[in-house]
Amino acid sequence: MPINDVSLGRDVRIFQPDLVNLYGCSIGDETKIGAFVEIQKGVSVGARCKISSHSFLCEGVTIEDEVFVGHGVMFINDIEPRATAPGGALQTEADWTVVPTRICRGASLGSGAVIMGGVTVGAGALVGAGAVVTKDVAPGETVAGVPARLLRSGAGPE
Repeated sequence: MPINDVSLGRDVRIFQPDLVNLYGCSIGDETKIGAFVEIQKGVSVGARCKISSHSFLCEGVTIEDEVFVGHGVMFINDIEPRATAPGGALQTEADWTVVPTRICRGASLGSGAVIMGGVTVGAGALVGAGAVVTKDVAPGETVAGVPARLLRSGAGPE
């Protein structure tokens, strides 16, 4: 799998470069990327992050510094996906708009979480494994479930 047109920071570790698909994105200093990860064009991953295996970061995602992305985390950037445009022709990039998503500094996303487009996960927040995040998570909060619900409020990172 390719690593094309990627801005890699200092000391980035991609443990199995033949098993990732990275293109048109930027990866910050000292970030670690596991196997079978796809990071699409326009994605920004900050410094000292960990992107675990089998995760998918689509166009429109911004990951700030010191974020943990567990195994198999899935981001969504189209809240009304369709295969075809009105009239039946296959959709192209011109037929939809990317919905941006932000994961703030020090947040942690548990394995198997799904992060819907347009969501912000606040600094230091924790998203439980398997959660489906459909709305913003405030800094320091812990959410879990389907859909994700508040389990604990908190103050975020210092």
